[in-house]
Amino acid sequence: MRAFLDALYRMAGGLAAVFTVGVLVAVILSIATRQLGIHIGGLDAYAGYSMAAAGFLALAHTFKSGEHIRVTLVLSALPAKGSLRLDIFALLVACAIAGNLCWFSIKLVLDSYAYNDISTGDDATPLWIPQLSMAVGTVIFFVAVLDETLRRFQGKLESQSEETHYE
Repeated sequence: MRAFLDALYRMAGGLAAVFTVGVLVAVILSIATRQLGIHIGGLDAYAGYSMAAAGFLALAHTFKSGEHIRVTLVLSALPAKGSLRLDIFALLVACAIAGNLCWFSIKLVLDSYAYNDISTGDDATPLWIPQLSMAVGTVIFFVAVLDETLRRFQGKLESQSEETHYE
């Protein structure tokens, strides 16, 4: 199971990188076509969709790599047991927030699909398609936060970060 989850987080990070390149390509195409006097409708929208996809798909990989911003001043000032308890509490709060984000992201996709919402730009893209990356990213992020919470309950150190000091 550990190998599967780590592969899932790496795959989401890889997809985020692909969408980041998609932002670059869309922006360069937009600049180049504007200079050539050619109009390709929706390039700006697709750059935005790619940027959102990159951000949401990167959440889990960034979290599991220990790269999310954390305030460790209080954790390091506490004794090991207190630090562990506070960390578990913070992870439980993060689970609740990530679960909420996950739930409403999925609901947004389903509502956009049911109501046939489309982009108001030149592209007229059905909105559930770009919103799908947000829902997938938040689901993987929720799994990552839950995974880290369960690891901490088992007394295991944070996956990748060197900041935490439990003894």
